[in-house]
Amino acid sequence: MTLPRLVVAGTHSGAGKTTVTLALTLALRDRDLTIQPFKVGPDYLDPTYHTLAAGRPCRNLDGWMMGEAAVRRSFARASEGAALSIIEGVMGLFDGAGPASGAGSTAEIATWLAAPVILVIDASGMATTAAALALGCAQYDPKAPLAGVIFNRVGSARHLAWLKEAVERATPLKVLGGLPKEAGIAFPERHLGLIGADRTTLTDVVRARLISLAREWLDLRAIMNLAGSAPPLDIPAPALARPPRPRRIGIARDEAFSFYYPDNLDLLQEAGAELVFFSPLNDDEPPTKLDAIYLGGGYPELHAARLAAGKPMREAIACFGREGGVIYAECGGLMYLARALYTLDDARHPMVGLLPGEVRMLPRRKALGYREVEAIEDLPHLAKGERARGHEFHYSEWAMEPAADGELARAYAVAGRQGDPAGVEGYRWRNVVASYVHLHFSSNETIPVRWG
Repeated sequence: MTLPRLVVAGTHSGAGKTTVTLALTLALRDRDLTIQPFKVGPDYLDPTYHTLAAGRPCRNLDGWMMGEAAVRRSFARASEGAALSIIEGVMGLFDGAGPASGAGSTAEIATWLAAPVILVIDASGMATTAAALALGCAQYDPKAPLAGVIFNRVGSARHLAWLKEAVERATPLKVLGGLPKEAGIAFPERHLGLIGADRTTLTDVVRARLISLAREWLDLRAIMNLAGSAPPLDIPAPALARPPRPRRIGIARDEAFSFYYPDNLDLLQEAGAELVFFSPLNDDEPPTKLDAIYLGGGYPELHAARLAAGKPMREAIACFGREGGVIYAECGGLMYLARALYTLDDARHPMVGLLPGEVRMLPRRKALGYREVEAIEDLPHLAKGERARGHEFHYSEWAMEPAADGELARAYAVAGRQGDPAGVEGYRWRNVVASYVHLHFSSNETIPVRWG
């Protein structure tokens, strides 16, 4: 399969990968090209920027959670109909599971997809030394398809010319331009990575400026040619564990619940599910005739008062769960299913109440990292002993944690990315499963065919 593609990597976090990716996406889309965005790693927030810029949902490509076959399938599925796919990396190009492993790194994804890599280097306070940095990256792993360099935060056109001459004299890499340092195109930070994008963060003024800078400072023709040089890609066939079966699944999606891996929803549909979206913030009750409800993560704490005021919705979800309905909740969804949510101002907001405990927001991060879960007992989405992989990231904790007794039991035994045991996580109550772990269903493709 021929799919023009490239990876925008960085020497480190904060080098400017997101700015360069957005500038390229917007400038090429302005030429009436269809751009498919991707983000390496588990982050939900950077993809909101790429989705807004490209006008197509950004997909996560995570080597540790998904594995090579699923990464290739996801990439091919989402890239259909696109003139070019742009993959933003995570952290530095070679940063992965550990110092001796590239697992989970941007370089791993680029190698699996045979995608040419453009390295973003922060040029502030640097001149000829940039060539040594580029040379080291080019020689570190010959399998990584590093092909070009874009500089960020350059001081002037003369500065960029100096950098270009130094790099192209010392390395086989092509310098494809640079972007000047401008405060107006910087993006604010929140939690993990960036604030979720909307028209107040990626404004029309910022979009227009990024397009103008890309036209003036980047060699767009050479970048397109580089993407087109990617070789044909073999796509493994999907491996569904069982034939598709029809189900109707309600997906909570609004400003409070927005963290879903698009692949999870695709896999549910491929397994025969009809997805029906609803808003706990704005609707009075979930859709009718549901077989299951999916409550994803997000920022329920920012909308706690409105969620609490939505008593008919809370009662309807509670009734659905008490009557044996299947509910799968992740992170923000878990918080919503608790009896109450305490926000940072110590205000108590009543929630759904299916889990007999309360959750409190914290000023500092409580947990961050990859997780592998193993079902302690049979669950609606995993059989006892089956495993899946995901990511945990939250700023809340149980203020009053439920006690496991009677119908309430712990859901998962959990290990970290290195296989180190991390205890137990999540709860199962009747057909309700709630956990802080965001699972990627590609890590165990029995989940979408089993669930519900």
